[in-house]
Amino acid sequence: MSQQLENIEEQLANHKLSAEDYTHIKEILKREPNLVELGIFSAMWSEHCSYKSSKVHLKGFPTKAPWVIQGPGENAGVIDIGGGYAAVFKMESHNHPSFIEPYQGAATGVGGIMRDVFTMGARPVASLNALRFGNVLNDDKTAAHQRYLVRGVTEGIGGYGNCMGVPTIGGEVSFDECYNGNILVNAFNLGIAKSDEIFLGRAEGIGNPVMYVGAKTGRDGLGGAVMSSDSFTEESKSLRPTVQVGDPFTEKLLLEACMELFKTDHVVGIQDMGAAGLTSSSFEMAGRTGSGMTMHLDKVPAREENMTPYDFMLSESQERMLLCAKKGSEQAIIDIFEKWDLDAAVIGEVTDTGNMELFWHGEKCAEVPVDPVSEEAPELNRPMSKPVYLDAIKSVTINDFDKVGNQDAFNTLIKSMEVVDKAWIYTQYDSMVQTNTIKNGGMLDASVIRIKENGKALAMSADCNVRYCYIDPKGGGAAATIEAGRNVAMSGARPLAITDCLNFGNPENPEVMWQFGQACEGIKEACAELTTPVIGGNVSLYNETNGVSVFPTPSIATVGVNDDQNNVLMSSFQGEGNSLYLVGESKSEFGGSLYMKEICGKVAGIIPEINYKNELALWDLVIEANKKHLLECAKDASSGGVAIALAKMVATSGLGCDVEMSVTDERDIFAESMSRAIIEVKPENCEAFEAMLNGLACEKIGTVGGDSFKVNDVSMSMDELKDNYFNTFKRVIERDI
Repeated sequence: MSQQLENIEEQLANHKLSAEDYTHIKEILKREPNLVELGIFSAMWSEHCSYKSSKVHLKGFPTKAPWVIQGPGENAGVIDIGGGYAAVFKMESHNHPSFIEPYQGAATGVGGIMRDVFTMGARPVASLNALRFGNVLNDDKTAAHQRYLVRGVTEGIGGYGNCMGVPTIGGEVSFDECYNGNILVNAFNLGIAKSDEIFLGRAEGIGNPVMYVGAKTGRDGLGGAVMSSDSFTEESKSLRPTVQVGDPFTEKLLLEACMELFKTDHVVGIQDMGAAGLTSSSFEMAGRTGSGMTMHLDKVPAREENMTPYDFMLSESQERMLLCAKKGSEQAIIDIFEKWDLDAAVIGEVTDTGNMELFWHGEKCAEVPVDPVSEEAPELNRPMSKPVYLDAIKSVTINDFDKVGNQDAFNTLIKSMEVVDKAWIYTQYDSMVQTNTIKNGGMLDASVIRIKENGKALAMSADCNVRYCYIDPKGGGAAATIEAGRNVAMSGARPLAITDCLNFGNPENPEVMWQFGQACEGIKEACAELTTPVIGGNVSLYNETNGVSVFPTPSIATVGVNDDQNNVLMSSFQGEGNSLYLVGESKSEFGGSLYMKEICGKVAGIIPEINYKNELALWDLVIEANKKHLLECAKDASSGGVAIALAKMVATSGLGCDVEMSVTDERDIFAESMSRAIIEVKPENCEAFEAMLNGLACEKIGTVGGDSFKVNDVSMSMDELKDNYFNTFKRVIERDI
């Protein structure tokens, strides 16, 4: 066995373990742990791997539906998309690494989420990302650093995704001062597989070999899972060595080798080596089947000298997989990976002991029972208390501030970082590779790809209004789920399932835990009402710097199916002279709105009313009317209200509009009532469309055409609107270059 520990208190502090944890570890082992074993427990019981603070709130998520093939608990979730095919998808965070080292942090986030998908046997076909940055507008050091982070993260995502030949087809970017000390980088990937050829991360069959495949192991990323389970301080910049370094060319080889391997019958189970590397992959594979495992760490391919068992178990080197093979298939598997110029080695075998036994040059260096590491990880029911700030902001309305004319308000909002086109970002991503992209970044609302294999299309959207989540975490969690689904429905696709990425501050703060618990309740409610189960996701806590937590940010990605890839509904105007309808009820609802933030300088109030019946009725209307080819385009009205939604439609289509909308208060053109959409219909189809409304509130508000934007008392020329919409972001982000 490896050497016993000295300076216990110091070691526990380094490994982010408490004295209670240490006592529990000794009870499990029935002895003192050595350094390797302590490292294993530290990684597996970290917030990042064990969800110890969040697990209690994640219970009760709706996870089942007739179309769900695989729910939470595997590398990625899987849904049936018809014709014998399945969509495999997941979203994960890479927040802490991206703040420390934006290029590599974002790049390895993309690489990791792709491995989660292709380890299930699916070929990655589409990526999205949900990015949150701080203030990029000011002339101070903080804003300059945020602009640097935007540039670095964008290059990292583009660099890795483009090299992999997987299109990045959309996502969202938002900016708020709450992210000044802790940006959020959430990466989503979706792959396609045959529905009866899904591979799981399982190690079973006594005597079956355990094999390591992919890139060699180095010391990069050591302690990454533990680092991501703590808050930032001024000293956090020294954590750069805990950020992994990615190599997309190696990952591309690994992808193709795995795809070739999956055509054989050599594989029992396969698992990506992500957070906590060899530790998490081996324990998870054995834990899912109740088996044990032996591993000879000196047989793991190494790229650095003098590496120790501790280094091998906790390294987070990228582009690696652990697989359980059928006995006798070892050489055939090695041959496949060597053909792709990758390492492959038999490093152990499956046992029936229930223990993880690690050897170093023939000598046992660690032995840990598998089950307790995952099953007895601390499950904390942390204290919760309603944030004090909520009482102070709930009664605030826009009437508490000096009135601003609609034209002046529009001139400000159209240049808002949240509104303006982010072509500077998404044009660095290859969105057309694989030639399946129908609707990509910049085309508004959901992104869409065709599925050549079954003639259908997949729509996907990532969303979260963080202002709603700040003033009402439960309503905000529900609203994020609703909007992601609405965006998918506006493309003519039926929303089927979600994956989430729950980004919150310090769980040791009772107010943060209350926010987390409430957001989970909102997501549960919305998923149940909308029949969009959660099939996987990720929790990222400790998004805090120097005691300041980010706003609650439960990012939601929804995936839906359109049965006809030739009938995808667009989100911007299609033809002069067409009629415009506003479907859904409009009220003077400004709580948490973009208007209140940008015009009044406040994030406050009560969020717009949620009505699931009206929401589903809107989805059904658009999906069914689109099937009858009655619609030209549909766009949801959300952030910035009807005026900003129409402005985006005008700018992206190059077609003007003349709209007169009924309002109670003239500012209602910027109000953010939910369950609303702007729908474009040809004159000859208006009667048939109106016959389908089935009691839904609807107003014919104007027509498409002309060379200017006009809504009620607001107008702007096409040239000025396009300049504001398309060029503002570039001017801001390139200010320091």
